[in-house]
Amino acid sequence: MKHGVLALAMVGALAACATTTSSTGRTQFVGAVSQAQLNQLGEQAFTEAKQKGPLSTDTRQNAYVRCVVDSLVRELPAQQRQIAWETAVFSQDEPNAFALPGGKVGVNSGLFSVARNQDQLAAVIAHEIGHVVENHHDERITRQMGAAGAVQLLGSLAGNYGQAAAQGGSVLAQTGFLLPGSRAQETEADIVGQRLMASAGYDPRGAVSLWQNMIAAGGNRPPQWLSTHPDPQSRIGELQARAEQLMPTFEQARAAGRRPSCG
Repeated sequence: MKHGVLALAMVGALAACATTTSSTGRTQFVGAVSQAQLNQLGEQAFTEAKQKGPLSTDTRQNAYVRCVVDSLVRELPAQQRQIAWETAVFSQDEPNAFALPGGKVGVNSGLFSVARNQDQLAAVIAHEIGHVVENHHDERITRQMGAAGAVQLLGSLAGNYGQAAAQGGSVLAQTGFLLPGSRAQETEADIVGQRLMASAGYDPRGAVSLWQNMIAAGGNRPPQWLSTHPDPQSRIGELQARAEQLMPTFEQARAAGRRPSCG
């Protein structure tokens, strides 16, 4: 009976797949799982990440990240603002961050060595939130998991998570949620993230100086979480041009009283 239910669920999920358009005009193929299911997968993946840890107990770091996330979330569409966003800081040296469906944001403490002010930290977090609001996780599952993956994911959501994990690994492994996106997704997250940070009152030029810090810290080899993006110098040029275009947005946000003071 359970297998029959899962088969029907899989058929329904795959039938619901559709072509849509992102906010940047890019065509996307999404819909293998519902938003509620994506949120549940995000919750499970975030729980796994926290269990693996180690989590930072530094109250200042945690408050700093929470402040930046809250200020960015206030500028999201109403549906995303209604989510109870959760943050965690991990005691890991790699300069990394991620965001998951359902309003989950994780930041490695190593990121603070290159994101040296709130504008630079906001650039990273806004980029990661951009992946969520542009449905990149939905797109990844729909395009890459296929029918077998859909059965496994839907099985976990139907309360059979232990068996699914034993057969195919954790939710993190099944979805690849924490792997870099495609080059198109990474570029789109840059665009959306820079817009978001400017509208929240963060200087969009912080995205440029952040990447310059990344290069200084690690040479021309980008960290794993940005490995699918164009080469560093090309990226700096794109970010710089976009920052100049977004300065009026930033100035309007500041004039309207959106002046984050996170750290």
